[in-house]
Amino acid sequence: MFKKVLVANRGEIAVRVIRALREMGITSVAVFSEADRDALHTELADEAICIGPAKGLDSYANPVAILSAALVTGADAIHPGYGFLSERSDFASLCDEMKIKFIGPSSDIIENMGNKQNARTTMRNAGVPIVPGGKNLVYTVEEARQLAEKIGYPLMVKAADGGGGKGMRLVYTADELESKFIQAQNETQSIYGNRNLYIERTIYPAKHIEVQLLADEHGKVIHLGERDCSLQRNNQKVIEFAPALTISPETREKICAAAVQAAEAIGYTNAGTIEFLVDEDENFYFMEMNTRLQVEHPISEMVTGVDIVKAQIEIAEGKPLAYEQSDIKFNGFAIESRLNAENPYKAFQPSSGYISRLFLPTGGMGLRVETGLYSDYTLPPFYDSMVAKIITHQTEKEEAFTLMERALYEVVVDGIDTNVDLLEALVTHPDVVAGNVHVKWLEEVFMPEWQEENE
Repeated sequence: MFKKVLVANRGEIAVRVIRALREMGITSVAVFSEADRDALHTELADEAICIGPAKGLDSYANPVAILSAALVTGADAIHPGYGFLSERSDFASLCDEMKIKFIGPSSDIIENMGNKQNARTTMRNAGVPIVPGGKNLVYTVEEARQLAEKIGYPLMVKAADGGGGKGMRLVYTADELESKFIQAQNETQSIYGNRNLYIERTIYPAKHIEVQLLADEHGKVIHLGERDCSLQRNNQKVIEFAPALTISPETREKICAAAVQAAEAIGYTNAGTIEFLVDEDENFYFMEMNTRLQVEHPISEMVTGVDIVKAQIEIAEGKPLAYEQSDIKFNGFAIESRLNAENPYKAFQPSSGYISRLFLPTGGMGLRVETGLYSDYTLPPFYDSMVAKIITHQTEKEEAFTLMERALYEVVVDGIDTNVDLLEALVTHPDVVAGNVHVKWLEEVFMPEWQEENE
């Protein structure tokens, strides 16, 4: 069993992992940048150590700084959370070299599945349906044109590395291919340090359905059901729910089985998520695999009763999974709303600053809030805009949405802008409550109407 675990992250996810460690009787070590000296996760951890300046690349995403902190504090293992170093195969490899357990899959699996083109090939070989597209990386506009003629429009140009909507461009016609290809290539170069792109056909309209997996180091893989993550803006998730409302039981069974099959085929270990696009006829296609904990993992926890973070830690300790697939029961309906520090009335301009008053709803059955915020705290401007997750869980879908509406109504964050008004409008929209949304619905259908109403 681990005696001390370093949490290589910040904000709400660092708080989440630190709380799990405390409940498991494991000493926690928080790391913090100079901008996060007063952050909540530093106060909750048993130990805290500064790892560098405010900029993420020099602190939270700096492998040398993180490993040095682990060595200095005598940590047995590192939990990367999500983002930063969580999907860096070189970091996982360095942990192995330093005899510090990386709480996640092996560096080889991260490398293979982190490159989206490699992942497509792997999934094709494993018999998992993939979105039609090129088999190789594309480096020139001329190569892109030739491939586009074969697969047709609309199509998506994507960075082979990374995620979170970065290095992606949706191309509707041949006339805009060159400009959008170059945009994606330039963004990929600036973020990932390479020009590796691939092209695939766009499934439209499509739902974004993902399956939560747990896999131990003894060959057992189980799923914790699916989540619908179709409510997105700029390829960034806004609200998620579990289970998906509009797929049939037959499709649910097939898509979860395909995810387990894929994980078994690559020898996956720890927590992971396989994401699919599902078309109007319920055909589903592999999109990518996230070899880490997901932001939206709480809704899977709520409907199954399985603590995914604790399971991650136990798997990394070498313990077999405590569950068989038959042990997993799905109960009720759960929703997660992402509270972001941004102004939806001003083109989603990021916000930061001193929080003079804070109220986040914590009362009521089936209500959970995860955050790194507190009153009298100055939110730094250097990191991701998500500042809290509000999660509701009820037996019936309508009850979960009603509870979410009430919870969002109570949110008060004085001193910074948030997207709470947008979230309230979404969870009361009949299309959202019915699950009749797709990945472009928010941008194409909802936002034009909402912006017009609020001009």
